[in-house]
Amino acid sequence: MTPAPAVALDGVAVARRGRTVWSDGSFVIPRGGVVIVIGPNGSGKTTLLEVLLGLIPPTSGSLEVLGAAPRRGNPQIGYVPQNYTAAIGDAVRGRDLVALGRSGNRWGPSRLRGGDCEAIDRALASVAADGFADQRMSQLSGGQQQRIAVAQALVDDPELVLLDEPLANLDMRNQQEIVDLLGQLRAEREVTIMVVAHDLNPLLSILSGAVYLLDGHAHFDTIGDVVDEDLLTHLYGTRIKVVRTAQGDLFTRSA
Repeated sequence: MTPAPAVALDGVAVARRGRTVWSDGSFVIPRGGVVIVIGPNGSGKTTLLEVLLGLIPPTSGSLEVLGAAPRRGNPQIGYVPQNYTAAIGDAVRGRDLVALGRSGNRWGPSRLRGGDCEAIDRALASVAADGFADQRMSQLSGGQQQRIAVAQALVDDPELVLLDEPLANLDMRNQQEIVDLLGQLRAEREVTIMVVAHDLNPLLSILSGAVYLLDGHAHFDTIGDVVDEDLLTHLYGTRIKVVRTAQGDLFTRSA
């Protein structure tokens, strides 16, 4: 039996405080790829993730995530919010945060159930964070903190992982390490990954598709069709050129 797609929208519209954020969302995102969510500031990128998480109901249309209606706390979905470390105290260890992802509201390893410690260790190892997981988060680099965040999202072996601006505030080396990590996770776990980002370029090598929020509407297409000068120029409101290197790699830049 063919599994349901990762995400399926039919005529979906979403509003905040009585104002429609975007509408006419009708598309299907297949499983197993890495999909970027792009659009100008205020277009509703984070709102899309919140809809998939069941935090905001659509005002119209129908929506399925992994074959079912969205619901809060779905363990099949891992989530890394923007500004993940902003509210973390100085004494909190990386392992503690991953444990919280496994135990919900029960803080601390003493309250973990059988098998939880093994799941935490697997999640940390899968993002190569086991070597620094017992350090305080305040002592870790931005890239290391992001690996802990991804480990927390993976600890329940989800089928869909949502990341909101995971490359923000990282230098180029750490950005590339996180991109490589996401590509590796998609290949090894066959998980579907959706990433909100402003810049296509760091992620282009691993992307299969893109959700783009254009003129108040939500669209999806393969990445080859989205990396288009006219579309991106319209999307960002400034002239964008698509450049192909001698090695065949693509990148975008302002004209």
